[in-house]
Amino acid sequence: MEPRIYCGMVKISATIRAERIVPMTYDEIVRFHGHRCPGLAIGYRMASAGLEALESVRAEDEELVAIVENDACGVDALQCLTGCTFGKGNLVFHDYGKQVYTIYSRPTGRGVRVLFHGRGVPKGARADREAYEEWVLSAPQGEMLSVTPVSVPEPEPARRIRSLTCALCGEVVMESRARDLDGKPVCIPCFDKRRGAE
Repeated sequence: MEPRIYCGMVKISATIRAERIVPMTYDEIVRFHGHRCPGLAIGYRMASAGLEALESVRAEDEELVAIVENDACGVDALQCLTGCTFGKGNLVFHDYGKQVYTIYSRPTGRGVRVLFHGRGVPKGARADREAYEEWVLSAPQGEMLSVTPVSVPEPEPARRIRSLTCALCGEVVMESRARDLDGKPVCIPCFDKRRGAE
């Protein structure tokens, strides 16, 4: 029987246990992401190093929180390995353009900051995408990453926010994103369009 692939794990039927969860392999993450690239490999190594430092496994719900400082390919690997996603509210994006992930464990109260510095990248390797990806996947961790314990104020669990109907377009919008226009809730695009027409 073919294993069913989920983002971050593979569910395998077992005769001794009803089900066993194992982390996704790099190749499975490549299939999820859509292509192989050095950025995905970097995210894979960074997320793996963070989980190892926290002595943690993939979050089933909101046990882990990840703060990422870029929106590049590697974030897909982080989502698959850690279980942190925008949809669950435990993936936070800061647009700093840096190869940095901070991973926080709610159960232990511990956090780590994982930085890709790439100081050990062999000369010329970055020019050859395949060679660079292979180096990232096989190089000793210290040649590319630093993992530092950090104090992180515990992020709030995801909030459930009610939805409102935009008075202009009729589409549903989160209450926290709705704008007030003449005492009626409107979505941001309608609010901006109306303000631009004035």
